[in-house]
Amino acid sequence: MQNVSEAGEDLAQEVEALGEKAGRIREAIGNVIFGQQSVIDETLITLFSGGHVLLIGVPGLAKTKLVVTLGSVLSLDSRRVQFTPDVMPADILGSEVLEESDSGRRSFRFIKGPVFCQLLMADEINRASPRTQSALLQAMQEYHVSVAGERHDLPRPFHVLATQNPLEQEGTYPLPEAQLDRFFMQVNVPYPDLEAERRMLLATTGASEAEASAVMTPGELQQAQRLVRRLPVGESVVEAILDLVRNGRPEETSDEAVKRHVAWGPGPRASQALMLGVRARALMQGRFAPSVDDVAALAPPILRHRMAVNFAARADGVTVEEIVRRLVGRL
Repeated sequence: MQNVSEAGEDLAQEVEALGEKAGRIREAIGNVIFGQQSVIDETLITLFSGGHVLLIGVPGLAKTKLVVTLGSVLSLDSRRVQFTPDVMPADILGSEVLEESDSGRRSFRFIKGPVFCQLLMADEINRASPRTQSALLQAMQEYHVSVAGERHDLPRPFHVLATQNPLEQEGTYPLPEAQLDRFFMQVNVPYPDLEAERRMLLATTGASEAEASAVMTPGELQQAQRLVRRLPVGESVVEAILDLVRNGRPEETSDEAVKRHVAWGPGPRASQALMLGVRARALMQGRFAPSVDDVAALAPPILRHRMAVNFAARADGVTVEEIVRRLVGRL
């Protein structure tokens, strides 16, 4: 019993320490990114859960700045790739080149691509060809790449923050549903509110700009990811997750609106993402266990890219967001 008690005290101390550090991380990011608190929180929850983020927003909403700032605050090696239709898998993963030594001996040497980093920004991923998208998404899932039959492991931690512009669809290759499912969250980036935009104007057009300072190391981020998986989850939260996800499937739901409007619903990855996400959200707020409120808060970013409405629903103006809100209302 004493060992159990000591283990509980150790866990409590780790949770408190991580909650305090998460507050400092938010503060450091807030010195550079003005407003967008929900975007910052959802992105941090994804990183603490060990996942990847798909950021959807019009140009100029600081998506690139967010990735650079996260790299600085979390001390991660970050890189950026601007996707275009002519970017090939080798441009992302790397390739082998033939080299000749001074003695005339020839050999192949692998040159690593930009994917060999800890935080990769895949800018406008829907402009890449399906072949390139598949290569990147496979690396996201497997955490290694294979070139010429040789396996090359990616650095850990490894996270991808991909962006899409919802305005321009000409010349793009929308991500297939199976590949969208590999993103932990789809985070919609809104315009900043009035006060945030006023602060941004004053802070970014002067003689100097604020810079983010390092708060966490890659090793500490991995410790946080392990702590997320150790946090206990109550039966009521597990049941809420199962109820939410299973009622989003038209084949299994008891909700007539879902049966009528949803073409396909969320799979088991959505349940797994919610289990990790609610734990990470609780930890970031210094709480020792997640609640049903955490499930409700994370349902939109975790489910919106894992569901689709049918043609009849689109004709009636019904959106996935409305369906998710309806499902959350049942909790």
